[in-house]
Amino acid sequence: MKIQNGCMVPLGYGKYFRSDSIVGIEPMEQDRGIGQRTKVYVEGLTQPVVASRTEGVILRDMLESDENTTSDLIASVQQTEMLRDIMESIADIAPMLRSIINEQGGWNLDRLEEQMKEMLDESPAN
Repeated sequence: MKIQNGCMVPLGYGKYFRSDSIVGIEPMEQDRGIGQRTKVYVEGLTQPVVASRTEGVILRDMLESDENTTSDLIASVQQTEMLRDIMESIADIAPMLRSIINEQGGWNLDRLEEQMKEMLDESPAN
């Protein structure tokens, strides 16, 4: 992967940094939500910048896009992130509602959660 030099990368909510000054990107595990998706470490700043955009989108904007492997990697990161978000949402569903979803819709959310955890453990983008 090759970083584009001098390209302005939007982090959301009017925050922009040069692509060559971004030294690290970390998805937020806790307190993740609207406006808080990714910690972006920028050269010269002591604290990371909290971005509202996902790490996959930020990474896509930073990279030169002449390689198919770059887009494949970014797609994999985005898919992993989406799966993690869905799993987190399912985890918040109350037991009574889980029972209704299983009875009425035939969706076993416990089994889906387990399958997602297994996929995330095996994911190369993880």
